[in-house]
Amino acid sequence: MKTVFFDRDGIVNLPPPESEYVLSRDQFEITPAFPAVLRAVTDLGYTSLVVTNQRCIDRKLIDAETLNRIHERLCQRLRQEHGITLLEVLYCPHGPSDRCACRKPLPGMLQDAARRYGIDLTSSWMIGDRMTDVEAGRRAGCRTILVNAAPDIILPDAVYHPDHVCPDMETLKTNITAWLA
Repeated sequence: MKTVFFDRDGIVNLPPPESEYVLSRDQFEITPAFPAVLRAVTDLGYTSLVVTNQRCIDRKLIDAETLNRIHERLCQRLRQEHGITLLEVLYCPHGPSDRCACRKPLPGMLQDAARRYGIDLTSSWMIGDRMTDVEAGRRAGCRTILVNAAPDIILPDAVYHPDHVCPDMETLKTNITAWLA
């Protein structure tokens, strides 16, 4: 099965201010272009998952039950309002010093999903707004798209490079079909 993995904050939903977190359903606002991107991905025969670092749990700003309710509401809205589905929303609750295998840029969440759902990672994509998303995708064997970035953000000596770079979600929406086809 081929899959598109989406980062959450900045791709699926509008990002919170720097150094802040989405802590309630009221703060979670789907980016205007995301439903169209998800529709295009689905129409191309991809399943879709969200993979997100959620250190706010480690920092005790939110509990797992509340985070799960936020994600359940996201999936419900996508189904009811747009007729599209996400296979699952996976998250890493750990902080950077916890040495887990799931926190991006490590590929643990993608690899776990691949084992559970029979995902072919080499036929799959990771779409995110940070180089840690690109690195996680590349380490898992996926192709990658970096959104909300200028092309010059990629350093020439970087180990991991995205397949495509675009400045915003609207540009992703315009190009997603051509890039994934």
